[in-house]
Amino acid sequence: MNKFFALLAISALTACGGGGYKSAPKAARTVPSSAPFATGPISQACMASDRKARSRQLCGCIQGVANLTLSKSDQSMAASFYRNPQKSQDIRQSDNPNHERFWLKYKEYGQTAKDICG
Repeated sequence: MNKFFALLAISALTACGGGGYKSAPKAARTVPSSAPFATGPISQACMASDRKARSRQLCGCIQGVANLTLSKSDQSMAASFYRNPQKSQDIRQSDNPNHERFWLKYKEYGQTAKDICG
């Protein structure tokens, strides 16, 4: 679990920014009294990964956070990083404005998931 969040934190810290992104609603960034749980593309990719920290609870929680903060297309993009970690670096370093907007949302999602899911 710590390795997953360490990778996510490193990615977030080294990310470059861009313009035009509007932050997720404040309600989506607050820590609920209990962790959310959901199934979807991110939880499926998480469970299919070879990461030692994966668990049904953790993968379901990060999917629940994704449902609060990412669009369906953003979730599909984020899920693809489990299969192809290099893709996350390519997106992060891209000059494409859509990739820059996605990366800002993804960084915020990662921090929110870390805060909520531990």
